[in-house]
Amino acid sequence: MYIKSDREIEIMRSAGRIVAEALEKMKEVIQPGITTREIDQLAEEYIRKSGGVPAFLGYNGYPASICASVNEEVVHGIPGPRVLAHGDIIGIDVGAFYKGYCGDAARTFEVGNCSEKTKRLLRVAEESFFAGIEYAQEGNRLFDISHAIQVHVESNGYSVVRSLVGHGIGKNMHEDPQVPNYGLPKRGPRLTAGLTLAIEPMINEGKFHVRTLSDGWTVVTSDGSLSAHYENTIVITANGPEILTKL
Repeated sequence: MYIKSDREIEIMRSAGRIVAEALEKMKEVIQPGITTREIDQLAEEYIRKSGGVPAFLGYNGYPASICASVNEEVVHGIPGPRVLAHGDIIGIDVGAFYKGYCGDAARTFEVGNCSEKTKRLLRVAEESFFAGIEYAQEGNRLFDISHAIQVHVESNGYSVVRSLVGHGIGKNMHEDPQVPNYGLPKRGPRLTAGLTLAIEPMINEGKFHVRTLSDGWTVVTSDGSLSAHYENTIVITANGPEILTKL
């Protein structure tokens, strides 16, 4: 685990602000009739205009600046000609480097107006993130966060994706430690001030099993059920967690 200095955290705040603002810009244009490629182009332009570099573009050969995952797509959906329709949901995951440090966040948005059932899935995904970071306190164990996320999700009748995890973040988009969204409390490394993490519950309406499509990237629910994703980059401080990717 790599503990960040105050100077590094300040740069990560700037990276996080670019990511949060890019998500806000995308939220404004997500509506029936737009393509996922158009959303990606908007994000890349905004990140570069803000002095950042898209973190995903070219990462292990990934061809876009955002991941755009629609309906049963859990994560890593590749933007393209797909046209969003009324009642869809879309998970947007975006990262940006600024002065050598990374910010990473995701939100799942409604397209037009969704059913109350679907709105509840999105709400529980967001709530589970906040349930988790209540335990992102100096001296706690990493899996205290994981356990709190799992309990909130499962008590609401949903499942937690198990084969995908959150992660440490900093000079690299993915650093140690891995942050599962399930697990037993009082396990894992001790949380220390200056530790920066990307915490990202991915929750399914149906079973937790997922599979990867033939494009090698897009992960979907095995049973075709809807999936929602909510992520922020945080830093552990002496006064509790600070979200670096929130306006």
